[in-house]
Amino acid sequence: MLSELPIHTVLPDIGQALSANNQLILQAPPGAGKTTVVPLELLQAPWLGDKKIVMLEPRRLAARNAALRMAELLGETVGQRVGYRIRQETKVSVATRIEVVTEGILTRMLQRDPTLEEVGVLIFDEFHERSIYADLGLALALQSQTLLREDLKLVVMSATLNAAALKGVLPDAAVVTSEGRCFPVAYSYLDIRHKPPEVKTVATVTAETITAALKAETGSMLVFLPGVREINAVERALQGTLESDTLLVPLYGDLARAAQQHAIAPAPEGKRKVVLATNIAETSLTIDGVRIVIDSGLERYVEYDAASGMNRMRTRMITQDSAVQRAGRAGRTQEGVCYRLWHENKPLVPHARPEILQSDLALLMLELANWGASVDELKWADAPPKHAVDEASSLLISLNMADASGRITPHGEAALSLGVHPRMAHMLLHAKARGLGYEAVLLSTLLQERTGFNGTDLGEGMGWLDRSLQSGACGSVLHHAVNVLKERTGCERERTVKTDAAGVLTALAYPDRIAKRRGKGSERFLLANGKGAVLGDERP
Repeated sequence: MLSELPIHTVLPDIGQALSANNQLILQAPPGAGKTTVVPLELLQAPWLGDKKIVMLEPRRLAARNAALRMAELLGETVGQRVGYRIRQETKVSVATRIEVVTEGILTRMLQRDPTLEEVGVLIFDEFHERSIYADLGLALALQSQTLLREDLKLVVMSATLNAAALKGVLPDAAVVTSEGRCFPVAYSYLDIRHKPPEVKTVATVTAETITAALKAETGSMLVFLPGVREINAVERALQGTLESDTLLVPLYGDLARAAQQHAIAPAPEGKRKVVLATNIAETSLTIDGVRIVIDSGLERYVEYDAASGMNRMRTRMITQDSAVQRAGRAGRTQEGVCYRLWHENKPLVPHARPEILQSDLALLMLELANWGASVDELKWADAPPKHAVDEASSLLISLNMADASGRITPHGEAALSLGVHPRMAHMLLHAKARGLGYEAVLLSTLLQERTGFNGTDLGEGMGWLDRSLQSGACGSVLHHAVNVLKERTGCERERTVKTDAAGVLTALAYPDRIAKRRGKGSERFLLANGKGAVLGDERP
């Protein structure tokens, strides 16, 4: 029952804190009910008046389902008093008082109206994930609160929040902590005699644990794996081994909405479900019937290599924060058990390194240029590194998106409206004038989305993506990504798709990467930015 959730014991403290303060740090463990209960409770606050509540959720699936759950608790359909805005869809109306939004949406709201005149309270949920846009959103909201909206209330909350660190940027904030969880969770660790799971063996170890846990425990199961590759490998390993009453379903970000909803729906009567998920299911998500969690202890993340200026996908052990969040999925609705596929004495890093400290900052700096403030004028939970700021600023100047003083240019404003990385936006805007608009849409999608193309020839990739789009072989996520760019650029497919333009288009996006061979027959090159590059197995 909703009234039995642990968060209810601190609701009076939350109400009192926000009556006296405009900033609140709320720490509540997984399953406490903060995501759905707190916004509904604040809806009754006298100080809110007729203003709205906007809650930031880092993940689209969590945002959609938080809104659906709150609407259900009100006895309404989503889009009435509770709605959501995410990348691919919007469900709001004139009656909406609570809007659940994802990070890019929040930034757009702040950029359009820095006063957030219609908003009474802004909630940052699951702030421990520390995405670059969550940090940016908080920095912009703090300046708006300081300069324009002293009455705007800010709530930062999470199950594993580093409250002490946040007090540095929110020194006057009240702090409320909710203790306890809904139901206890028992833990089981990998036997020390087993080889620790690695990327090449994680599927085998996980499949074996799933088989054993299904025999030892009752109820449905949520399995955390680092990526789609491992999900597919576990599916193959379990093929033909499960009982007829057990359903095996995947859950990851690129799945179509219907497939995601199927994964998180309760298992049919008389059935149990095994959900193979990435960390999309780590926070703010309850899968009914799940009482078993198997945690591989691994996650996939994007690492920005400042030397090459490229993002790379890496795999690493999760943090203590993530381990707590994942185990918390097992105790949401009943007593649970969590199988951790690492040794009990293996140390985990307490918190994830904030994305702002290890990411390409080009888009963040373009947002700041549009906001009209420098990095030093804002309050950051963690200030972006100077070398990354300088590198991003130089790129924007070279692309004519910002001037030497950091002010945004008309070209920068046009680029920002496209919602893609400045490099891709520069390519899209210039390609249209060259009659290559649709081709640029294909290339931008190929470089930014997980398309499933495994080749290295960009022209071939563009042709493959176009054929997949025309035949309907692409999933809904890719179709939507292409259609959004076509709409924003005003570009349509011509009768002939010029895939041989891949080189020209890539040069528009990466003018600093245009290379000159250092000598006849050499695999070494000199880039336009003065750095060196090498092809093949040679090393610079």
